[in-house]
Amino acid sequence: MRTLARRLLLPGLTTLALAATGCSSTAHTGASDAAAPSPLAATADGTSQRLDVAAAPQGTPTPAAVARAAGKGTTEKSSLKVTSYDRASGRAVIAKAPQGPSRSPSPGRSPEADRPVAVGDVIASAPAPGAPDGLLAKVTEVVGKTEGGTEVKTASTTLTSVLGDDKADGKVPVDPSSVTVEPLMKGVTFSWAKGRGMTFGPEGAKLPLGNLRLDVQAAVDTAPDAPASAGASVSGFVQLAPQVEFSYDGSSGGGSGPRGAFLGMSGDWSSQWKLQGRAAASTGAPKRIPFAKLHSAPVIQVGPVPVVVNLDLTCYVQVEADGRVTLDVQQDVKGDFKVGGSYAAGKGWTPVSASNVRSTPVKASVTAAGKVKGALGAEASVGLYGAVGVSADFAPYVRGEADVKAAASSDGRSSLSGAWALYGGFDLSGQLHLQLSLFGTPVFERRVPLGTLNREWALASGTAGREK
Repeated sequence: MRTLARRLLLPGLTTLALAATGCSSTAHTGASDAAAPSPLAATADGTSQRLDVAAAPQGTPTPAAVARAAGKGTTEKSSLKVTSYDRASGRAVIAKAPQGPSRSPSPGRSPEADRPVAVGDVIASAPAPGAPDGLLAKVTEVVGKTEGGTEVKTASTTLTSVLGDDKADGKVPVDPSSVTVEPLMKGVTFSWAKGRGMTFGPEGAKLPLGNLRLDVQAAVDTAPDAPASAGASVSGFVQLAPQVEFSYDGSSGGGSGPRGAFLGMSGDWSSQWKLQGRAAASTGAPKRIPFAKLHSAPVIQVGPVPVVVNLDLTCYVQVEADGRVTLDVQQDVKGDFKVGGSYAAGKGWTPVSASNVRSTPVKASVTAAGKVKGALGAEASVGLYGAVGVSADFAPYVRGEADVKAAASSDGRSSLSGAWALYGGFDLSGQLHLQLSLFGTPVFERRVPLGTLNREWALASGTAGREK
């Protein structure tokens, strides 16, 4: 991904950032600097290779992978690179990366892989000029030589054309320093920590390695008749360690397309947040206020093939209220999440969504009669080479309701009685998109819903009684 912005916002933000994932999550305590993929290993049947999945090495250009139309059906790492690309026309310029005179060929690369491209060849490239989300394309015509290299015309293709009948399965932590954040309101700060003591932001030094943190402090609309002391606001932070999950099984036994595939995101998250005051009454649909956009395009190395994953998050706060309830809630939330799509030959694509959330109420009170629900959530999407594959909406929330009755008598005496309760929970929903056909699977004609996952638990409750 490249980077990622009222006390009510925090729960949803944490959940949202995590919602962009796709499998069951696993604990993640840190992310070290990316290491080069280890050598390939043959599978038991000897007809395919098992490819390692790892983060692309940083600090050096990621070489392109080329599948030769006239070759033996294998994909090789090469010294070729995409120097420019025009999405509208599909034209690209391919050139050799500079090579030192004493430099020997890298493992997994052959002279065949370094020769100029020809019609039918397939190129898989990391982000390049004109292709910020990388390029996976088949050469349809060699136009000719230019000052920058060889100009070619290309058409879109699939991962099957470069991964063939090989297999791959792995999880890659997202480098927090690669995430870009666009705050959409004031009161948002971003922090991260990675290996070798590198940190960023006011909270960076406090974070576990590989974690991102977003702090929020903002006001929400207050009920017009509320006193100044009941001004509504949300504050807190959300902290997460996202990772990309990718798998591919090309051993189709002679059929078209792979036997299986998976794309998704998962991770651990935690948040501390506070919602206070009397929020204004909602009219019609709940009011959703975006406060930060996050983007990252991590490159994962699947054997010799650089696969570019695009991840986008839009964090928001959402409030539903009747304008009568005054809340004072502080809560700690921890959990994990997983979202994505899983493919199996003969069964097609199946949505995957899971989350395990635990919360601890630190402080809670409700006054007056009425209802209110506040969520800090995120809309997330994960895909390949710029095409959306899975989208999800993950929104942790707090919900309060109170039933308070007042009575007065002619002698001037009055009484107040009733009960109140607070609940925590989360909603997780989303859908699969036809762009998952990038795996080389059959195209489905409609988006497939992930289904709605909802969990709710009691936080606190009480009674009110007063006479004077």
